[in-house]
Amino acid sequence: MSGLSLTRMSTKGQVVIPESIRKRLRLKAGSQFIVMGDQDVVILKTIIPPSLDEFDALISRAREQAKRAGMKRSDIPAALDRVRGRK
Repeated sequence: MSGLSLTRMSTKGQVVIPESIRKRLRLKAGSQFIVMGDQDVVILKTIIPPSLDEFDALISRAREQAKRAGMKRSDIPAALDRVRGRK
């Protein structure tokens, strides 16, 4: 990793990512991050949405796994409710 920079947090908890890093990583306004923190370390990881081809491949794999598991479309609402802690 190269290009260390110094920044600070505002009273509202906002942190500015220095321009040189934004340019190098091609970050734009609205970029989203996962934020992880442990002891004195804070890590920002960009969230990059998959391309349509990658998303189609992901859906195909999920459908195949559901088929192998014997899952039917009618099972989906109950499974979502369980995962969301509703039932």
